[in-house]
Amino acid sequence: MSAAAFIKELRHNWKTIGAVAPSSPALAERMMEAAGVWQARRILELGPGTGALTTAIADVMPHTAGYLGIELNETFVGQLRPRFPRMRFECADARNFDFSQVLAAGEKFDVVISGLPWTSFPRGLQQSILGNVLPHLAPGGCFTTFAYWGFHHLPGGRQFRSLLHEMTHGVETTRIVWGNLPPAFVYLARMA
Repeated sequence: MSAAAFIKELRHNWKTIGAVAPSSPALAERMMEAAGVWQARRILELGPGTGALTTAIADVMPHTAGYLGIELNETFVGQLRPRFPRMRFECADARNFDFSQVLAAGEKFDVVISGLPWTSFPRGLQQSILGNVLPHLAPGGCFTTFAYWGFHHLPGGRQFRSLLHEMTHGVETTRIVWGNLPPAFVYLARMA
């Protein structure tokens, strides 16, 4: 997606996009390493947006792995599908997506990668998304997202980290990726 197209979508849908620029390759690489995407069998991406993280996922995921991307923006979904034909994208809200459409009985995701703007969400929205997604993450599975450095100190950032601690086995952070705009670090939370 071109920078002009991203800016156009940002202007019209700034509340759901929540980023000033697509994630950098350096941040995407840090997320793939932290989550262990290269060994995952089932991968869920929340908010693939323009595909910055999706490209990194496609580069490292096993050829036999299953992928699902849930994106609220129809324009982004329409652009992602032809770019990544072997990956599945649904235009949906992660709060109420029916995962039984994509997971067989007893199946769970090994990795959840999220590009959602968590710090800009109110606590209720954070809870409802995590409440619908985390039960579909396998024991020992990784929930991986990023936070912009400095923004994690804002009320929404503090409440998100607190919520991750409440709903998962623990939260780790990586070193800051200074080459991202703005600089960011990765949260890695595991299911017990």
